Amino acid sequence: MAIKPAYVKKTGNLLLERYPEAFTTDFEQNKDSVTKLTNIESKGVRNRIAGYVTRKKGAQIPA
Repeated sequence: MAIKPAYVKKTGNLLLERYPEAFTTDFEQNKDSVTKLTNIESKGVRNRIAGYVTRKKGAQIPA
């Protein structure tokens, strides 16, 4: 089944709003944070959300 991008973005943004300190620019750490903070069982969905959060966090770092 396809993973809807809107679901990934909505969930990722919600997690970033509620738990901004739980996420970094490290994908592996973000995977663990998504697992702890949600009840998502699918590895693919978890990885998509963690990747989205990682990318958003990387964009927030000033150059």
